[in-house]
Amino acid sequence: MRVVLTPAEWLPRRDRHRNRVTALLGGYLRQRGEGRSNPVIDFLFTYYNVTAGQLRRWHPGFGVTLTGPESRHYAKLRGYGQTDSGVTVRPDHLTQRRGTVEYVGRLMAATASRPANLGCLGMHEWAMVYKADPEELRHGVPLRLGRDGTDEVVESVPLRCSHFDAFRFFTPEAAPRNVGSPSRATQQDWEQPGCLHANMDLYKWSYKLSPLIESETLLDCLELAAAAREIDMRASPYDLSDHGYTPIAVENAAGRAEYVRCQKAIATRAEPLRAALLARCDLLLQAAGCRY
Repeated sequence: MRVVLTPAEWLPRRDRHRNRVTALLGGYLRQRGEGRSNPVIDFLFTYYNVTAGQLRRWHPGFGVTLTGPESRHYAKLRGYGQTDSGVTVRPDHLTQRRGTVEYVGRLMAATASRPANLGCLGMHEWAMVYKADPEELRHGVPLRLGRDGTDEVVESVPLRCSHFDAFRFFTPEAAPRNVGSPSRATQQDWEQPGCLHANMDLYKWSYKLSPLIESETLLDCLELAAAAREIDMRASPYDLSDHGYTPIAVENAAGRAEYVRCQKAIATRAEPLRAALLARCDLLLQAAGCRY
């Protein structure tokens, strides 16, 4: 279905989007402008490699035509083109991105088809520093329990990481302790909806689909990723007290129970977003005249 939006219809959406980005990131960007780092939030810009400027750019999604003088700016952007009615994402851009759409759709469907596994206890960050050289610690932040205390926690519980992009950072000593070995090739066989990183990655998949999907969904996924990242790092072995974060002490029973509650809450928030991305992929593939 094709939709044509007048300036009175789409400019307020664009402005709401920009204001939402400012509200979400304004404090962090001011901090970064002052030269201060934040090992929790920095990840959303380094690992995911999306700039604040890119986030501020609103996209209406495939099948939507923008009209009015302001729409000419979009005609210059990758994937867009001018038509008799206005400016829209070109059909050939969807054709070019079909492989990405198919992959994301399959991954969303596979992940949603499985029950949530809440038994990993947030050990992935601990496994990334297990028996590591102190000079090679990530984030430049000290360990809460020290070197030996951190290793003892890893050795006290089974490692049950199902997310390849976390597992691939395990130290060589930690990797064999994991229950199974996720890989890029088998990612769709491993992803499950209780995984904090799989839910965080909804943000990655939404921006990889831009400008084919609307930016409102992208920011919904970014908000979820920011919440998941905070839980991820509060449950990590790092001492983040100087940055204002209280730990989720997964080395004891109370902390593990808190982590599971937080993990479950993130999974609940992620469910409709994953369903929305899957539905959008289905519609895009229908528009491209193909199936998974």
